[in-house]
Amino acid sequence: MERVSAFDEPLKKLLGGPTAKVMADHLDLHTVGDLLHHYPRRYEERGRLTALTDLPLDEHVTVVAQVADARVMTFNGGRGRRLEVTLTDGSGRLQLVFFGHGVHKPHKELLPGRRAMFAGKVSVFNRKLQLAHPTYQLLDVRDEDEATEAADAFAGQLLPIYPACKQLDSWRIAKAVDTVLPGAGEAVDPLPASLRDGRGFVSLPEALLKIHRPHTKADVAAARERLKWDEAFVLQVALARRRHSDTELPATARRPVPGGLLDAFDAGLPFTLTDGQRTVTDEIFRDLATEHPMHRLLQGEVGSGKTLVALRAMLRVVDAGGQTALLAPTEVLAQQHHRSITEMMGELAENWGLWREAPLDEGRRPGDGRALGGSHRGTKVVLLTGSMGTAARRQALLDLVTGEAGIVIGTHALIEDKVKFHDLGLVVVDEQHRFGVEQRDALRSKGKQQPHLLVMTATPIPRTVAMTVFGDLETSVLDQLPAGRSPIASHVVPAKDKPHFLDRAWERVREEAEGGHQAYVVCPRIGDDTDEAAEKKGKKRDDAAADAAADAADDAEKRPPLAVLDIAAQLARGPLAGLRVEVLHGRMPPDEKDDVMRRFAAGRVDVLVATTVIEVGVNVPNATAMVIMDADRFGVSQLHQLRGRVGRGSAPGLCLLVSEAHEASPARARLSAVAATLDGFELSRIDLEQRREGDVLGQAQSGVRSSLRVLSVIDDEEVIAAAREEAVRIVADDPALERLPELRTALDALLDKDREEYLDKG
Repeated sequence: MERVSAFDEPLKKLLGGPTAKVMADHLDLHTVGDLLHHYPRRYEERGRLTALTDLPLDEHVTVVAQVADARVMTFNGGRGRRLEVTLTDGSGRLQLVFFGHGVHKPHKELLPGRRAMFAGKVSVFNRKLQLAHPTYQLLDVRDEDEATEAADAFAGQLLPIYPACKQLDSWRIAKAVDTVLPGAGEAVDPLPASLRDGRGFVSLPEALLKIHRPHTKADVAAARERLKWDEAFVLQVALARRRHSDTELPATARRPVPGGLLDAFDAGLPFTLTDGQRTVTDEIFRDLATEHPMHRLLQGEVGSGKTLVALRAMLRVVDAGGQTALLAPTEVLAQQHHRSITEMMGELAENWGLWREAPLDEGRRPGDGRALGGSHRGTKVVLLTGSMGTAARRQALLDLVTGEAGIVIGTHALIEDKVKFHDLGLVVVDEQHRFGVEQRDALRSKGKQQPHLLVMTATPIPRTVAMTVFGDLETSVLDQLPAGRSPIASHVVPAKDKPHFLDRAWERVREEAEGGHQAYVVCPRIGDDTDEAAEKKGKKRDDAAADAAADAADDAEKRPPLAVLDIAAQLARGPLAGLRVEVLHGRMPPDEKDDVMRRFAAGRVDVLVATTVIEVGVNVPNATAMVIMDADRFGVSQLHQLRGRVGRGSAPGLCLLVSEAHEASPARARLSAVAATLDGFELSRIDLEQRREGDVLGQAQSGVRSSLRVLSVIDDEEVIAAAREEAVRIVADDPALERLPELRTALDALLDKDREEYLDKG
């Protein structure tokens, strides 16, 4: 029977069932190897107290501090008892609170002057940070002999602080690590010996010992340097192997056709392309001319001309006899693209969407007498969405399969099995963060050969930023706004701390409307019966627990998100009385939504109170102001996209981010970052720092299942770039890694079945 490596032993065998179950359920740790790769996030030194002034709200933390004061308070006529303990580190203070029967033990142990480690979740009560019912471990004792022994053991020692959870504290994880640490000797080293020796790295077993039980800071530095390289290098090998296989995939080269649609389109443009638009288009054209699939990200600020660049690429492909598909996340955006593309193309667009409404010349059908994918006179532009009628949908599907349609614009409806193309040459995915890899792959699979792929975004999600850093996505950046676009001023409105600021926000909206402009008000929720029913689920709790939670919770956290229907009614009756206020949300009938948007675009609505249905694709140049309610409940990308709906004309734009979040909270820090810059890539990097990059080789879009434990995409770009060079060299020399079995083993461990399939899809 083959011996199981100590690294692969299940934790249950060494730690027992209950502890192993908690580690599996809450930390996703199942084997000895998993636990040994669960590294400390930081270290505490004896004599150095944690800065209590920098604690993150709503996160589990571990602090080392001294008890400054402890007192028992009574409430409910003396029937209830509460222990309040104040900690200090010399520069800041933190309050601990214990209730009920949980008061007795800490009341005896947490005496003034005592020093201990405390773990719990940071919350706010009476505008002060606190830990409610934290667990703790005393770091000193009263017996003189024991005190001396403890001091000697602790002197100079670096205490590892592990990423923990409510069910398992850092020091209990540390004890578990002590149990499994002997298994580090069987770690399989993925780095080739020449690379390891050439860069002076310690061995992997030694790195694991140093990261978990360092004697000095130099031990930690050496271990982290080595482990960062492991993560960067193995990932880069995985990506290099995929890029190597991609170069062997065939794709039809789409080369220029003089005198075709693209030349006619460029000749009819009423403006001059910016230098950035020309540069980016040239990069895309070079990719389209190759015989392996393009895989490029087009990142550009809202209004920088991404759609124009994409349309020029689509016309290049249509000229070369192929079809193109633009995939949009919503019907509103698909319709907007359909309108804007046909308007930009003018007479070159044979717009099937308009043919449905106007009779054709007698005896003529759309596309009669034209070559597949278009002709030198024009091409058919087809819209395909889920809400189309049966006859219209049937005609659209026919135009796709026969090649009549050179440009197809649609939603997820394009992905359905019944949708067939004659010769799909280019897929353009707009707002790519709204689609999964599987959805993009389903559309790409509809080509005779692998079509070229262009993904577009104003603010990349963290994973996309990570992939560009890792070099897996070729990137084109439009960082130049066309002439005539106005700047957008952004400000945070602290509605709870300074309610008069919110009053002033509504005054500014009224001023914009009275000046002939229009405004958006965005809310996270609709506020109809469906919402209300969802809110009522699971709200029954134990009364005592509810009282304790109420004591610890902030007011903003207790209420549901603000709703469109409620806010619209309040505004129409109150601060915006007399203005034309209307609502827009996703559960309105399509005709009703279209009617509201048409009237807003025509200037017959002053203020549109909406959900994020207006996040992308809405272009009303006369809209100059936006108020985002409960802005802290939106992500960075969403806020940037929403803000891009104003300032689209010659008048300056204004975006007000309303929040009741505590001033010291991460949510407020995120809003301040959004208000401070209009640079989408900078915002995405901020988002990346806060949320991490997700699983670079999987579907998670946050740090929950990240493949990266010590490597930082933001801080370690030099390591990643160097690892990429080594990986490319090694894969070029040995694509199957036949001469590097240890590296192949590490790669197999990294690439489980789901990640392997994800990577294959690109």
